[in-house]
Amino acid sequence: MIDRYLIPPLHRLLNKPGQWIAARSITANQVTLIGFIIGMLALPLLAVGAFELGLIAILFNRIADGLDGAVARCTEATDAGGFLDIVLDFIFYQAVVVGFILNSPHEHLLPGLFLMLSFVGTGTSFLAFAVQASKRGVDNPHYPNKSMYYMGGLAEGFETFAVFIVLCLLPQHFGIIAWLFGGVCWVTTTTRIWAGFKTLKAYE
Repeated sequence: MIDRYLIPPLHRLLNKPGQWIAARSITANQVTLIGFIIGMLALPLLAVGAFELGLIAILFNRIADGLDGAVARCTEATDAGGFLDIVLDFIFYQAVVVGFILNSPHEHLLPGLFLMLSFVGTGTSFLAFAVQASKRGVDNPHYPNKSMYYMGGLAEGFETFAVFIVLCLLPQHFGIIAWLFGGVCWVTTTTRIWAGFKTLKAYE
């Protein structure tokens, strides 16, 4: 919901670190992969109840997710890099939820599965529209630096990150938080389907 407002100042903040990394011949794809590998450590850490360490892994992943774009802007942004970034992001999001489910399967299974299903809704509606929008040259004024058309909504990157932080700080409330945020994600999915269909219909 607020990604469009955060992205410009974040770009300015990360430009210098991105330049420093790029000057050392580290590629954007390497930053993406390193961030993903460390971020995936959140799954076993959360599963065993090491929520503070899991939060550190999540924070590292999200910082790397911003830095890979900064490095790409200093060198060359590619479709392959954009593809790698978005695919690994969605795997990481699911992995965090799996970590919480494994921590307490009896209590977390149903709300966790609901949250994962909601991520499927937001992710597929986002990606399916991006493919069709690219084919038709649909403009994306709010996210001009994204490698693909980025549909907004109530639940975007910042909101998901914020919920992960809250879950790590208040793991005993995983169930209610997962149910609530899953509902927010379904509102996002519904509005994306409606807006996407309406937009593409106008291009027929």
